[in-house]
Amino acid sequence: MTNNTLLKVEDLTLSFRTSKGTVQAVDKVHFEMPSNQAVVVIGESGCGKTSFAKALLRLLPRNIEEYSGRVYLDGQDTMALDDETYRQDIRWAKISMVPQAAMNSLNPVLRVGEQVAEPLIVHYGMTPSEALEKAKEMFRKVGVPVDFLDRYAFELSGGMRQRVAIAMALVTNPKLITLDEPTSALDLLTQANIMNLLKRVKKETDASFILITHDIATSSELADRVVVMYAGQIVEDADSARFFTQPLHPYSQKLMASVPRLRETVEPEFITGQPPSLINPPTGCRFAERCPKRFDKCTQDPPLFEVEGRKVKCWLYEPGSKERKN
Repeated sequence: MTNNTLLKVEDLTLSFRTSKGTVQAVDKVHFEMPSNQAVVVIGESGCGKTSFAKALLRLLPRNIEEYSGRVYLDGQDTMALDDETYRQDIRWAKISMVPQAAMNSLNPVLRVGEQVAEPLIVHYGMTPSEALEKAKEMFRKVGVPVDFLDRYAFELSGGMRQRVAIAMALVTNPKLITLDEPTSALDLLTQANIMNLLKRVKKETDASFILITHDIATSSELADRVVVMYAGQIVEDADSARFFTQPLHPYSQKLMASVPRLRETVEPEFITGQPPSLINPPTGCRFAERCPKRFDKCTQDPPLFEVEGRKVKCWLYEPGSKERKN
């Protein structure tokens, strides 16, 4: 781990018990990111993106079957901490989250100003008046009128609720913020405003972002790096400049081919078939059944191969592979 490494994840595994069996939501994920970087995590619904984010913050449901691995945040092994220490010293103090659907995450019976101020009272022992003053500053920073402090969530528009959720995630000045579909269910203009806000925050602070989304076009606005998840695993990890122009994994290529182009006449493509069940995932490459480039070795589980500074979980990129040339 280098001095610039903010987050390092090793063998992170998260599975849930259900009436139908054990869901392997996050399967032995390895991941590393430096400070002041925006990493976008993309993939189809159900691929494990949100579960990965919740595993980082230890926001776990009661039906856990397995939660294991190592998560180092700023050099500290957070998995070694008990729940109370983690809640007080890590969650929202060093890593925070903007959850999907702000209306559902904000308390409907508390004024939004109180909700933004609460983390400062809990983690830093501020008085309510001091915390509210800090909340005012944060409202100004994210573009929410100060008089909205006394309003309830249902009195705000979708875009304003999303800004309040972002203010709540930023108010403790954490080093890492995870955002789960921050622009979903918003109109295009509001989406653009939210993305511009995030870009400004990234420029003005030293915060790092993990942006979870299935909106590839929107994610390109913020991304320094792109991580692709499929069936609970990371299948590609690349810098954004090369990923958006030349994705390597066959699944990544299909995802990019599904995005409509403004200045090209190429018809968007679709991926045949369905993602595999995470209750009983297939052996070998989990994308093999849907992959147009599959070959005999795909019955074995590929590692993450290093390719010119990028990582890709595909046998095509095994050193000396002849299949990639075919």
